[in-house]
Amino acid sequence: MPEKPADPTGPAREAAPARTAPRAPETARREAAQPPTLPAFTLRQLAYFAAAADAGTIAAAAARLRVSPSAMSDAITELEAVTGERLCLRRRAHGLSLTPAGERLVAHARRMLAEAEELSRAVGGDGRLTGPVVIGCYPTLAPTILPPLLQGFAELHPGIELSIREATQDRLVAELGTGRVDVAVVYDMLVPGEAARTRLYELRAYAVLAAGHRLASRPSVRLEDLVDEELILLDAPPSGEHTLSLFAEQGLAPRIRHRTASYEVVRTLVARGLGYGILVSPVANPASYEGLPLASIPISPAVRPVAVDMVWAPDRPLPARSRALIDFARRVDWPS
Repeated sequence: MPEKPADPTGPAREAAPARTAPRAPETARREAAQPPTLPAFTLRQLAYFAAAADAGTIAAAAARLRVSPSAMSDAITELEAVTGERLCLRRRAHGLSLTPAGERLVAHARRMLAEAEELSRAVGGDGRLTGPVVIGCYPTLAPTILPPLLQGFAELHPGIELSIREATQDRLVAELGTGRVDVAVVYDMLVPGEAARTRLYELRAYAVLAAGHRLASRPSVRLEDLVDEELILLDAPPSGEHTLSLFAEQGLAPRIRHRTASYEVVRTLVARGLGYGILVSPVANPASYEGLPLASIPISPAVRPVAVDMVWAPDRPLPARSRALIDFARRVDWPS
């Protein structure tokens, strides 16, 4: 029987497995996506905990949020249970203090609460910026800083509710940390290095004298010409420290007759001839509160300038309305 001719393709091979068509990227992403895990805590619990941390006591925080202290205490206890951490120490006589775990959690809580507020404002909105912004301001800067913001910015964004908080710089920095103030305008002295900031302008200190003072007609005055006279010291942090540092840098020690936290009181006492003053913020009005004439004289040699900054807390989310205020402040033609 004749042999079959050999198969020119060689020995028989196993059929190759059929190739599977590649999945579309969208299909692969959908298959890889996992359903979000719901957190065991609630925004209300985070809000109560953050409020208690800011207020320092559960009673004060409960009064601020208009809830009962027991409801707030229970919410914090539940939050500790779901996180498995001791978040705070509650002592009747000493209020509430955060543990390291509590410090970490409250920083995250503040960000989440701010983002939740922004989300609630954005949903269903028309794109306009709305909501409150609290502007903190050092009192001597307020007459210069606040009018352009309260008028010009308010005209651009009528949906934003601007309010004012005037205080010394140490208070303003503390209130930025607690969230009572959103942004603050301060001198760059005695502001913690970790504060986020933008520079607005710079000023140099000058001497303010009664119009009849022996040096009032000079184009400039040296600190050593004034050091033996009596100083009316603007003594509100950081103004007092700054004034004394200017003298100390030249090896001088001024004779302080009166200390006051009021800018206008300094000018009024100086106009009456009770001493001289060292101020930073310029005033267009050449007269005191009582209408007595004053002379503002540059200091020679020129002392180091003082910067005016707008600052905000770096560990808190910055809402779009606060960012808009900062951008507006950068564009204002401030005095120099």
